[in-house]
Amino acid sequence: MRRTGITCPGCDRDDLVQAVPAAYLAGRDAVTRRERDRDGDMRTVTRRVTSGLSDALAPVPAPPTYGLGGLGAFACVVSIGTFLGGAIGGRWFQEGTAHEPPEFGDWHLTLQDVPAEPPPAYEFLGWISALAFGVAVLAFAVVVRRRAAFTRITRRRHQAEELWAHGWYCHRCGTVHFEDVPGEDRSPLTLQRFREKVWEHGGYGALAARQRAVDAGRS
Repeated sequence: MRRTGITCPGCDRDDLVQAVPAAYLAGRDAVTRRERDRDGDMRTVTRRVTSGLSDALAPVPAPPTYGLGGLGAFACVVSIGTFLGGAIGGRWFQEGTAHEPPEFGDWHLTLQDVPAEPPPAYEFLGWISALAFGVAVLAFAVVVRRRAAFTRITRRRHQAEELWAHGWYCHRCGTVHFEDVPGEDRSPLTLQRFREKVWEHGGYGALAARQRAVDAGRS
């Protein structure tokens, strides 16, 4: 690590002081390695690796997870599958239903020609399809709402990033301080306190209490 000329107010040294944006980016990397799949064949896999320090120095909250989107997609597949199964097996859309009695004048009609009542399972597939469709719609609605809420909350993230860019992290002390920020002194801050200040500047400081910065230790 190159000397920056910026000293840490805690230890009064500059050999392990790094700009917060640099420390944040240094902890985010893509790692490629060879590993075996389920069939035992070797394959190349690239994974995103993020250090604890990089997470703690993030200028914005972590976006909401979209696991419900997977549930919605699965429910959608179930809805379509059960609907098609019921429509084909139960012959829901064919002309002439099992409830239509044979005409008395048609003496050629035999018992074999009378359409049988569809098994109850086919009727039950319709209810399963409708229920799965409702679950899919609800899951997708929740995902869209969460995404819109996150976008709305972080609309002032550029203001948070302006303050964040003036932070300096000391790998020896494990603290952050600000340089050349009007209204902010050079007092060393814990990772959590630094997060609170930055996120409050962006208008989403309340989330700092729920997404707490984990002390990643000192180098």
